[in-house]
Amino acid sequence: MRMTKQMSTDVSDYSIIKEGEAEILMHVKNEVFYNKTQAYSLMKPMSLQKGCKSLVQVNNRDISIAVLRAFIPKRKQEHEAKLSKRTKAAKKVSEEDASELLAKEAPTDSDMHDEKSNGECSVQKETSLDEPHSISEEPIGTVGEKGPGELKPPRVLEALSASGLRALRYAREVEGIGQVVALDNDKVSVEACRRNIKFNGSVASSKVDSQLADARVYMLTHPKEFDVVDLDPYGSPSVFLDYAVQCVADGGILMCTATDMAVLCGGNGEACYSKYGSYPLRGKYCHEMALRILLASIEALESMGGSHANRYKRYIVPVLSVQMDFYVRVFVRIYTSASAMKNTPLKVSYVYQCTGCDSFHLQPIGRTVSKNNSVRYLPGFGPVVPQECSDCGKKFNMGGPIWSAPIHDQEWVTSILADVKSMKDRYPAYNRISAVLTTISEELPDVPLFLSLHNLCATLKCTSPSAVIFRSAVLNAGYRISGTHVNPLGMKTDAPMDVIWDIMRCWVKIHPVKAQQPDQSGSVILAKEPVLQVIYPVAPSLKPNFKVKASFARAVASLSKAQTKKVARFLPNPERHWGPKLRAGRQVTSKHVSLLGPDAVNGSRNHQEDKEPNSKRQKTDQPAVA
Repeated sequence: MRMTKQMSTDVSDYSIIKEGEAEILMHVKNEVFYNKTQAYSLMKPMSLQKGCKSLVQVNNRDISIAVLRAFIPKRKQEHEAKLSKRTKAAKKVSEEDASELLAKEAPTDSDMHDEKSNGECSVQKETSLDEPHSISEEPIGTVGEKGPGELKPPRVLEALSASGLRALRYAREVEGIGQVVALDNDKVSVEACRRNIKFNGSVASSKVDSQLADARVYMLTHPKEFDVVDLDPYGSPSVFLDYAVQCVADGGILMCTATDMAVLCGGNGEACYSKYGSYPLRGKYCHEMALRILLASIEALESMGGSHANRYKRYIVPVLSVQMDFYVRVFVRIYTSASAMKNTPLKVSYVYQCTGCDSFHLQPIGRTVSKNNSVRYLPGFGPVVPQECSDCGKKFNMGGPIWSAPIHDQEWVTSILADVKSMKDRYPAYNRISAVLTTISEELPDVPLFLSLHNLCATLKCTSPSAVIFRSAVLNAGYRISGTHVNPLGMKTDAPMDVIWDIMRCWVKIHPVKAQQPDQSGSVILAKEPVLQVIYPVAPSLKPNFKVKASFARAVASLSKAQTKKVARFLPNPERHWGPKLRAGRQVTSKHVSLLGPDAVNGSRNHQEDKEPNSKRQKTDQPAVA
């Protein structure tokens, strides 16, 4: 053990938990609270005394480290390109000035002297004016640089640090990282974090700074000072977003987690609207919609939302957006541009979801009209749907607005995945994050939301075709299709809904179904004839006596590269009772058996009884939960 002399702590009172290259201390008297699926608290994060290790958080931290490792060289590359552009611009201006001077003739020495003095006066006058400089006149060194042409290491802010494990892993495992500031507003958590910093040696002590502060106040008072801001609360991050977007430097990354999936997925729509400014819909795509609601909330807070945001003139560019386990996490770069901010309405849409079938349609909020060299921003055309669904005749529910632009940067995803594979030994959750990144790399980037093949078949009450057959039919019809990392049964496609239902109608003709009530959605859909003009290839002996109008022939691209190579994409849960656990400080009772398991409940209650006085224990004793 590397306990330093400055720490007046008895090592025998603690157990060591190692993750990656970082180690933290947990008090042995509180081991009954050691819960591998426990997440951190929102406003009062879990200290070591409340349980800190999390398999879920291992996935979270590993993928965050992978993004940081990709961000640092990208940031350096962009900085060098910026310097090169400035140098070329300055050189061009100097050459033009030199040519102008050579073109002028100097008849006498006195005239030359007068020109020189006049030039000196004009320079003095220009420098005294308080006006913005041109690109060529700007100094090479800017915010985030040590000197002319030298880039400082990126600074990281972990706004809700708890035990400090995440900050320690950033400092010890990410090469080229600068200072890591770990904040918490709980004194016990800050003490635990500082203890862990000392325990991890000189590297951690020189890079990680633990501070007792309210994250919102700290971010508000440090605008554009951090290249990376990490928000990982227990619950909704909405109360932090307005401050976080101001704290990130231009071109920096905001890494944000939301664990209130019941709210984001439509369990409590009014709460979602109050927190994120968007109304969720309860469809199979609800988890991807949760990602897009969070992205739209961040963008809206920056560019078109509350009274503060319009002054920021900032916008986001998503790098990676992940739904894993029971939370969503997004990685977005933040820039400042008043002109680019105008594109926000083009990237946000409302969703119309049919109540009778799986049909959904998107309504962009804005549009542009180009004329000559000018671009006009106008309201979006609408409505995109009639009052009743054209497929089944039912009404629509309207949700959103959501982020309808791409939620990943495929170049980044490819780079991150390659880095993870080359350093698999340095990622404790390698299998999980590599599977997620592989699936994301094969998603259609420009197709919002997805369809569920099982839901389509449930509407028609027919047997389901295999995923390969359905994919082939879509590909043979001339459209694209892919899977999604959110749901193993989900399929993203740019095919219109009328084409999808045509394919299913053709499938039902080959695999007939029992007659349904005429007012059922499936009956209305099947009553229409398909319009696709492709022939279904079958053996002559099995050829039906009618013309089938969709091709279910096996397409070459019906299987992704990962499926062809049999790469694992969706892994099983790592243990029983897998799911989000209680917020820090909540009392564990018998009603949490299904959530935590009987062993955890009994152990927690025994621990609580040991801490109570005997007189009080006699009044509160209850039979153990089986």
